[in-house]
Amino acid sequence: MSKATARHILLNNEKLARKLKKEIINNEITFEKAAKKFSKCGSAKRGGNLGTFQKGDMVKEFDNIVFTQDLNKIHGPIKTQFGFHLIEIMARY
Repeated sequence: MSKATARHILLNNEKLARKLKKEIINNEITFEKAAKKFSKCGSAKRGGNLGTFQKGDMVKEFDNIVFTQDLNKIHGPIKTQFGFHLIEIMARY
């Protein structure tokens, strides 16, 4: 399993990341809408969808989550050099 499909929300603020995660889990907002409204990544236009990528394409902290944690759950906030991520792993190949 060296490839994965995932989506994420990239934020500057850990507190906002925790708040959004709670709202997504409680079905107050969809992951896609939260990404479009709040994410500072270019993937926001696609609801946070990063498509399919290989292990090693993303920063270490991101890869560690995507290639080891449960599918279809919201992980994070995960801190990287870019900010705080909420990550949903859609599939691994």
